Amino acid sequence: MVSAVFHSPLEGIASTKAEPLSPPAVAPVAMAAVPRPAPLAQVKRGWDLRFLWTAVLPPVLGLVFLIAVWAAVAGTGKSGIPTPLETWKQAIEVFSDPFYRVGPNDQGVGWNVLMSLQRVAIGFGLAAAVGIPAGFAIGRFEFLSRMFNPLISLLRPVSPLAWLPIGLLVFKGANPAAIWTIFICSIWPMIINTAVGVQRVPQDYMNVARVLNLSEWKIFTKILFPAVLPYLLTGVRLAVGTAWLVIVAAEMLTGGVGIGFWIWDEWNNLNVASIIIAIFVIGIVGLVLEFGLIKLATLFTYEEVKS
Repeated sequence: MVSAVFHSPLEGIASTKAEPLSPPAVAPVAMAAVPRPAPLAQVKRGWDLRFLWTAVLPPVLGLVFLIAVWAAVAGTGKSGIPTPLETWKQAIEVFSDPFYRVGPNDQGVGWNVLMSLQRVAIGFGLAAAVGIPAGFAIGRFEFLSRMFNPLISLLRPVSPLAWLPIGLLVFKGANPAAIWTIFICSIWPMIINTAVGVQRVPQDYMNVARVLNLSEWKIFTKILFPAVLPYLLTGVRLAVGTAWLVIVAAEMLTGGVGIGFWIWDEWNNLNVASIIIAIFVIGIVGLVLEFGLIKLATLFTYEEVKS
C-alpha cells in the first residue's frame, strides 16, 4: 500500500520532461455536468403546475365527482333528495344567522355545534384523566396488565350507544348520559395505545434506570413519557374521532340542544336540505379536529404523521 502512494521524485521529473502538461480531463466533464440555471419564471411556473397537479386538482375532482353523483341521484325526482343548488340556497339561509335563539328547542346551527363540542370536550377530558394514567399503569406493571386485559377485551367491542341507557338510568338526565357515552367510548383507545407504548419502551432504558436507582417518578418523566408520547397522541386522535361520531347518535336519542338533535328535528320537519347541511357541518368539524391533532402530534414526534 505504501508503494502505491509514494513514488520516486525522479520518476515524476522524467514523466514531466517526456510529456507536456495538458489540462485535466475531469474539468470538461465537470463543466458539462453542471446544468445551466433556468430562468426564475420557468422555475416558478413548473413548481406551480406541479403543486396544482398534486395538491389542488385531486381534491377538486373528488368534490366535483361527489356533486355530480348527488345531482344525478337528486335529478331522478323519486329519491326526495334536494339538488345541490337547492341545498346551497338553504345553506345560505341557515348560515345567515347561525346563532339565533327563539326557544330551548329552536336555536341556530352554531349553538347546536357548540353544545355538541362542549359535551365532547367534557367526556373526552374525563376519559383522558382516567385512561392515560390507567394506560401507563397497565403497561408498566405486568400484574395490572394481566388483571385488566380480559376486562378491556370484554368491554371494548360493546357499541357506545349500548351504554346510553345505563347513563340515563344512573344519571337521570340526557346531558350527563351523553357525556357518559362519550367517556366510555373515548377511554379505550387511550388506555390501549398508552399501554402499548409503555410496553414497547426498550428494556435497556429500564435496565439503566434500575442501575441508576431512579424513582418511579423519574422513570415516568425522563423515560416513559417521552417515549410513549407518540402512542399517546395516536390514542387521543382515535378517541376524539370516535367521540365526535358517537355524540351525533347519542343526541338523536336523548334530545336537547346539539347537532344530532338538530338533524332529528329537521327530519321531523321533513327538511332534508338541512339534514344534508348538517352532514357537511359534522364532516368539516371532524376534519378540523383531525387536522389540529395531526399538527399537535407533529410537534412531539420525529416521525411523519399522516391522516
